[in-house]
Amino acid sequence: MPGDIPGIHHVTAVGSDPARNARFYTETLGLRLVKRSVNQDDTSVYHLFYGDHGGSPGTSMTVFPYPNARPGRVGNGQASAVAFLIPGDAVDYWVDRLGAEGVDADEPRERFGDVVIPFRDPDGLPLELVARADAPAGDPPEGPVPADHAIRGFFGVTLSLSDADRTATLLETMGFEAAGDEGDRRRYVADGDLGYVVDVVEDPDARSGRPGAGTVHHVAFQVTQATQPEWRQVLMDHGLRPTEIIDRKWFESVYTRTTGGVLFEYATEEPGYTVDEDLEHLGERLVLPEWLEGRRDEIEASLPPLELDELA
Repeated sequence: MPGDIPGIHHVTAVGSDPARNARFYTETLGLRLVKRSVNQDDTSVYHLFYGDHGGSPGTSMTVFPYPNARPGRVGNGQASAVAFLIPGDAVDYWVDRLGAEGVDADEPRERFGDVVIPFRDPDGLPLELVARADAPAGDPPEGPVPADHAIRGFFGVTLSLSDADRTATLLETMGFEAAGDEGDRRRYVADGDLGYVVDVVEDPDARSGRPGAGTVHHVAFQVTQATQPEWRQVLMDHGLRPTEIIDRKWFESVYTRTTGGVLFEYATEEPGYTVDEDLEHLGERLVLPEWLEGRRDEIEASLPPLELDELA
């Protein structure tokens, strides 16, 4: 068996208007636009990556913003919420900030002893801020949110499933340990510092999710290049049908649809977002992997304007 997975590498969601999406994640949430590229499987669509100063694994929220995309429906077979980690004393700051920015947010609530602020991005994607006194200092980007209150990275995700048994078994194989129940929510915790929580909510009567704007496309977990082939074999041993290893330039990926319907990715920590851009200039220009570079003119012509140089 390969070593345990420490947590989430990145989460990818579907959005609509790319400029609105970028403004929300950078100006409202204070994340850094660390990579401006395209969906390698549909180059007519941006792939926007947000994160800490360097886009470290465990901090990177990424979005495929399809202009005029129809709204999706959050439900079973999906990651139904994405949670970010904030310092324990940052709750009041974020309640005030979300209110001042006109964000669709709920009142803070308690879950497993932590204060949680549920809110939604402009496309309705369910997001949460989870306040923890043990949140790591991290490497927050310079921007509109003071470093003392900044998002540190992921806390975790919630999976909504009609039958959770086989997905739970897979999570345990990955190194996530059951850590308690609260209502219909079961928590699994890994040993990392970021993205170490997966909550599973099982409800056989809940409606199924529908892909579209405001839904999670996939959840990616951190592996290494050395262990990735072993994890691919583990997935096959679980009766799943993983892809071959796919080079995504900034990491290598294996994807599989879990029995619960959620798309999991196993993404390598290396080489990272600075493999083709200097750290201080991440996200300032459209970056393409070399196998797409010869199509740059065609690709750029198909993309909508994204005048966000001030966010780089």
